[in-house]
Amino acid sequence: MRLFVTLFALFLATTALAEVSTAERKALLDFYKTAQGAQWIHTWDLTKPVATWYGVKVENDQVTAIDLSDNNLSGTLTAKIGDLKHLQSLVLFKNNLEGALPTSLGQLKKLQTLNVSFNKFSGTIPAEIGNAVSLTELVMFMNDFSGSIPSSIGALTQLQTLSLYNNRLTGDIPAAIYALKGLRTLELNSNELTGSLQPEIANLTALETLSLFDNKLNGRIPVEIEKLNNLTAMNISYNKFNGFVTKKMYAKDMMNMTMINEQGLAVNLSVKTDPNTAIANEE
Repeated sequence: MRLFVTLFALFLATTALAEVSTAERKALLDFYKTAQGAQWIHTWDLTKPVATWYGVKVENDQVTAIDLSDNNLSGTLTAKIGDLKHLQSLVLFKNNLEGALPTSLGQLKKLQTLNVSFNKFSGTIPAEIGNAVSLTELVMFMNDFSGSIPSSIGALTQLQTLSLYNNRLTGDIPAAIYALKGLRTLELNSNELTGSLQPEIANLTALETLSLFDNKLNGRIPVEIEKLNNLTAMNISYNKFNGFVTKKMYAKDMMNMTMINEQGLAVNLSVKTDPNTAIANEE
């Protein structure tokens, strides 16, 4: 028993003394500086090993995860974040970070989770994000991002969650998104998106949640949505869609296909039993 206790104590001591490379330590120090680390709720003791720093996970002397959710971060996200080559998860949810996202995020080839939601980030979503090819979760809701959704997101073939709601994104939904066959959650609501929803939505066979409400999308709603057998939560209301919908589509929508017409009034789309012969109109 004594031997076990001694070995366990030795293991803890070794873990605590584990140190990362000079490049990774410098990147973390720059992160601390630009994100106003001295003001964090849980700050870092820079005199101690990186493995002891709050929210930082170190494995085999490599930084593999950072989670500083709701920790009073402010300032900006350093471009040196791209030097954390072994990072698999970066979660900065619910802070006060601002400015543009660094393009160097695309250098993180092992990154699986990126969550910068509920901050004050602005500017465009960098196209380089499509280079972070291991991403399964891309979560950026409740910021001030503008411009179009980069089509490079279509290169993220492992993506399961794309959550960009409550920003100021404009333009069409990129056609490349319809090729993400592993996507389970697509949340683009409360932006300023325009254009139409394409029939290729049927390619997203794994989709469980589709949220597009409160945009400016128009045209007919493709009946191909009915082919999404795994879809359990859908809200595409409060757009400018027109024409008929089937009973099945109507029932799937949380707000029963309530759209905004040319006069700015909320109306329900007509339900037709035969989509092949129905004439587009609104009630």
